[in-house]
Amino acid sequence: MTQTSDRRFPAALAAALAVPFDHDDGRGIDFEPFPAFRSAEDTTDWFRAWTGNTDSSGDDFRVFGQDGTGGYAAFWLVRPGRPLVDQPVVFLGSEGETAVLARDLGDFLWLLAGGFGPWEAATLYQPDWSPSPDQQLTAVAERFAPDRRQSPGAVIEAASREFPDFDDRIMALCR
Repeated sequence: MTQTSDRRFPAALAAALAVPFDHDDGRGIDFEPFPAFRSAEDTTDWFRAWTGNTDSSGDDFRVFGQDGTGGYAAFWLVRPGRPLVDQPVVFLGSEGETAVLARDLGDFLWLLAGGFGPWEAATLYQPDWSPSPDQQLTAVAERFAPDRRQSPGAVIEAASREFPDFDDRIMALCR
């Protein structure tokens, strides 16, 4: 795994997370970005509690936000030797939901631009919710990933296809 002690947001993520996310009583995006990545200690404490496995660590994750129930959005450091922006973005929900949301930061920017937050992308079964694309987030995606434009559905499908075993790998760590 790619290990790094750098806990600074990449410029593209910082720009996206600076845009206000409006939950709009369930009609918007349920996402609360953190001002910085969670510390290594906090991430390990959370991951151990989430998995029930005191031997696990959170070293493979850089957590940058949560939904209203406490599910976390994070980079999953699964590509050895690759920079943070090239790592997939995942969701680990408060009720045990898991999902790979985007193959990398560029794809994640287009997911946000299309009106999906981490929770919405991970839980596509919400019958009364529909995405509302965001102009500010689209501007961020166009600035940092102009050649990566795609629909949220395409982003989620590509990520799921590339990492079909994410849930199995995480559940194998649970006790």
